[in-house]
Amino acid sequence: KFESKSARVKGLAFHPVRPWVAASLHNGVIQLWDYRVGTVIDRFEEHEGPVRGVDFHLHEPLIVSGGDDYKIKVWDYKLRRCLFTLLGHLDYIRTVQFHPNATQYPWILSASDDQTLRLWDFQTR
Repeated sequence: KFESKSARVKGLAFHPVRPWVAASLHNGVIQLWDYRVGTVIDRFEEHEGPVRGVDFHLHEPLIVSGGDDYKIKVWDYKLRRCLFTLLGHLDYIRTVQFHPNATQYPWILSASDDQTLRLWDFQTR
């Protein structure tokens, strides 16, 4: 059993291999948890406002996030930094997801309150 208090979680994602959970929070932070020991092992803080969506890449050390600042951010959790930001939505981003076969299809899918779905090629941006 894993249980923890956290600041208004908006999104969650399991790492595909490691015992980790990414939690996107209302306060603009993304927390990386090790659910075996129940501790936060890292934090990512560049969003301006709530982060509503988060996902892990299947093979690369990447996390994608989207939030109320209309931004999609791609993070390298080994380097512990944001690699780049994707801009284009005109309202809150509700969810983001890597393609399940992102090695062959380097795509991020996003949905926003601007009533659009967007498919991004994160290799060419």
